[in-house]
Amino acid sequence: MAAQEQPRSGQDVAALDWTPRDQLTEEQREQVPTYCSGAYVQPPLPGLAEADTANPAGGELPLRARSDQARYQLDRQAVLTGNVEITQGNLRVTSDSALYDQQAGAVALSGPIFSRGNGFALSGSGAQYDVDTGVMRLNTANFLLYPSAMRGTADQLVRQTETTFAIEQGRLTTCEPGNNAWSLVASDIFLNRETGVGEATHVRLEVKDTPVFYWPYLTFPIDDRRKSGLLYPSFGTSNTGRGLYAAVPYYFNLAPNYDATLTPQYIHGRGLHTELEGRYLSRFGASVLALGYLADDDEFGREFPDADTERWGLDFNTVATLGPGWTGLIDYAAVSDDEYLSDLNRTLEISEATHLLRAGQLSYTDSDRYFEAILSGYQTLDEDISRASRPYYQLPELVYAQTVGDDLEFNWESQYTYFWRDNEGLTGLEQAIGSRFRVTPEVALDLREIWGFTRPSVLLDHTHYALEDYDQGSGNFSRTVPFFQWDNGLYFDRQFEFFGADFNQSLEPRLYYVWSPAKDQDHIPDFDTSLTSFYFSQLFQRDRYVGGDRVGDNNRLTAAVTTRFNSLETGTERARMSIGQIYYYDEREVGLGTAGTETRSDSALAGELALRPLDGLEARVSGLWDARDYSTEQGRSELIFHSEDYRWLLNLGHTYDDDELEQSDVGAVFPVSRHISAVGRWVYDRVDDRTVGTLAGFEYASCCWSVQLVAQKYLRSNEEIDNRILFQVQLTGLGGGGSAAGEISEAVFGYEERQRRREQMTPAFGRF
Repeated sequence: MAAQEQPRSGQDVAALDWTPRDQLTEEQREQVPTYCSGAYVQPPLPGLAEADTANPAGGELPLRARSDQARYQLDRQAVLTGNVEITQGNLRVTSDSALYDQQAGAVALSGPIFSRGNGFALSGSGAQYDVDTGVMRLNTANFLLYPSAMRGTADQLVRQTETTFAIEQGRLTTCEPGNNAWSLVASDIFLNRETGVGEATHVRLEVKDTPVFYWPYLTFPIDDRRKSGLLYPSFGTSNTGRGLYAAVPYYFNLAPNYDATLTPQYIHGRGLHTELEGRYLSRFGASVLALGYLADDDEFGREFPDADTERWGLDFNTVATLGPGWTGLIDYAAVSDDEYLSDLNRTLEISEATHLLRAGQLSYTDSDRYFEAILSGYQTLDEDISRASRPYYQLPELVYAQTVGDDLEFNWESQYTYFWRDNEGLTGLEQAIGSRFRVTPEVALDLREIWGFTRPSVLLDHTHYALEDYDQGSGNFSRTVPFFQWDNGLYFDRQFEFFGADFNQSLEPRLYYVWSPAKDQDHIPDFDTSLTSFYFSQLFQRDRYVGGDRVGDNNRLTAAVTTRFNSLETGTERARMSIGQIYYYDEREVGLGTAGTETRSDSALAGELALRPLDGLEARVSGLWDARDYSTEQGRSELIFHSEDYRWLLNLGHTYDDDELEQSDVGAVFPVSRHISAVGRWVYDRVDDRTVGTLAGFEYASCCWSVQLVAQKYLRSNEEIDNRILFQVQLTGLGGGGSAAGEISEAVFGYEERQRRREQMTPAFGRF
């Protein structure tokens, strides 16, 4: 095999262990990205005595040597010539000749030097080896570290131990042999494979032998372990909010269970905006704290002369497992002003919104019980939102639910909530605050067989209010609404063959009836209630309202049917089709404002269609169709495709809602060549007849580096179109920086999985 050859003088040792793609085994090729032309394959180490491998540094391990010719002076020296091979421990060195000074414990080797060890290969023009310490010095050296696929050259390389190497006047890269797309050149480099860290002084980054960046001192990873250090700069531009910006993040690997990233960034016209993101992992769970701060925003001051130009943002969330069944959650976000998220935010995990949530939650779950305690509030960002339309704080909300029995079930759910908000200037029901206690006991007979199920049940929805600032009479009152439900379904199956494949088709008709009387509820405030969106799964909901302040009147029957096609070979669901409709026997009287009351005797037809003819191809259609006037009320259709390796991605979508909303979107990533892929997305609003979002650019990927460059336009909440350019670069083995890949992941479904797979495979060529 080529990897076993002896290097010629001056030859790059990395080329000896490089195997072209067409010479790899099928299993190895599957682990190598398509844009790599081959892989490093480490040959097996020469067989050594078990005792010799006990101490890899050498020490008192015996020195073994062989050659074509030898001259030996007793207790003084040995001169070896012709095919010299020296082994000690798991170190093996070959050369043309060697002089062993027994008294000094030193071996001087000359001619082409070649050495292999566990995870490395070295070559040079000459070497000195210390038998007692295991230290070896090579002149005009070439080196290769297999796990990281890192290779390079040095005027002098010192193998201090099997895991540490000191390099003088060195150059290193993770690119394929003969392709120095990038390299680090330094006066001194120290590589520690035990810690996974490299250090270098007077470092310059060269791209195609052209210097592009300089560090007086640099540390960098040489494997996939985390380490502190500068991340790659990122930059971008937008025509609104941020302007031209440049950021240089610094990563702090503080401990195995916590770290932080500090990102100072200069924004043209605004100044220095600094962001800090800290992550902590305890035995209870994970916590993330993100902070942003800008001391004096000149641009914001010009736009809002009376506003405070000191700007900040905060986002904290934690999820904790506190014991068997117990979990805790805290989610808290705050910003200095309404425009912070659109102008400055990069690291806070919150997008442009009208309200920011502040919530703490404690919950317990087991097989038949559930308990939850929540404290929640909000920061309203849009000052144009009226006080009457702002959400209530819940201080607190307590929920307890329990199920007892099998066939004969008893279900109990209770909820206590105290609702509060600033009601200054409000009148009528909008000014009311106070507590609501709701309990919904249910008795059900749940009978299930392989051929179907039936579930009749009786439920009582009882709610009691104790309100303050209530001007409709006494604030203490109750509302009780009984429910009767009967849910029934059948299962039919048949097997058939289609184009040589065996399938199972199920036919699942379902009837669901629910009855509840109308109760006058116009005197009850609306704390948290809304009308549910109508789609197929809502056909089987008990009530048309969510929240506790309205309970709908019902006398309706749902009829629906679902059919599924499953592969008998793999069990994969290849197709699913569902359609259903509600038939009303009474008019709906209980309303929420002007919504929720109707006289129509039937609903629109609600349907869903899901097709998965191939593992990488999926089509979904859902919608509402009015059979009376042959019109579509709502619809969403999407086509998702990805190749097996996720190099090809395609998303097509269309959304429609009663002429109020109609948008089409297309997103794609497709290879133009083995290394270059085009990236794009387009969102078009048919109602306003305009483009509301685009993303276009390219991605270049090779074994040793990748780059994404995209231009993006998107519609902000204030109806402005924002234009920005995003850039990201990744050097294999040394990390990268920028934000383009994150934006592409949000725009094109499947791109995140594409990135994850590439990170797993690269550098796969250094793992064999």
